Amino acid sequence: MDPAEVEFLAEKEIVKIIPNFSLDKIYLIGGDLGPFNPGLPVQVPVWLALNLKQRQKCRILPPQWMDVDKLEEVREMERKEDSFTPPPSPYYMELTKLLLNHASDNIPKADEIRTLVKDIWDTRIAKLRLSADSFISQQEAHAKLDNLTLMEINTTRSFLLGSLNCMFKLRSNMQPGTSTGKGPDY
Repeated sequence: MDPAEVEFLAEKEIVKIIPNFSLDKIYLIGGDLGPFNPGLPVQVPVWLALNLKQRQKCRILPPQWMDVDKLEEVREMERKEDSFTPPPSPYYMELTKLLLNHASDNIPKADEIRTLVKDIWDTRIAKLRLSADSFISQQEAHAKLDNLTLMEINTTRSFLLGSLNCMFKLRSNMQPGTSTGKGPDY
């Protein structure tokens, strides 16, 4: 899975918008949306919120977790704990990027939020790299990936897979009874 696919999945998350148009309920395969009435909040997927925003048909309300005080608290918890703390949202990085790139005028303190989310991301990725290094150096066979997002896993996937493949090759070539580290000659 590449970052674009993870971002696609993030676009299915639900956000609140305040439409400036009227429309009855719309029936989609993924579920019913609406009705849309001017000035009344309604929940829609991010992909629709961004589409309506680009056409100047709504104002997007930031998710509850996208608040400076809450993000500062998450950042501090992440820095204090050795293990991964629950992320603010399963798609916090993707949603921040999407919402701040397309609707930053609707999000109070957008620059501070961008900085805090980047700090959280950097802290979590540093922890992930340290965990991966420890995992590989201790020659572990399995790992527990609690509280990681798809994008975080996706970021280190190629490194981890390459390292694990090398470890597997080294282990399979070092069979008992051979001093050269190669398998038996036939």
